Amino acid sequence: MNAMNREQPIPAPQALHDDIPTYDARVLISNGAQAKIVLDGQVYTLRITRAGKLILTK
Repeated sequence: MNAMNREQPIPAPQALHDDIPTYDARVLISNGAQAKIVLDGQVYTLRITRAGKLILTK
């Protein structure tokens, strides 16, 4: 089962001092190395590299 088929809600964002929503990437990706993110019908892949960096690709 891939990340798009899971029916787990995304955790609520944590508000920082400037009120910009903040999400933990490892929670978004949950138990893997990548997640799909959809914006206006376009699918993007968010990936955590072995070095612990984030890459967002279309």
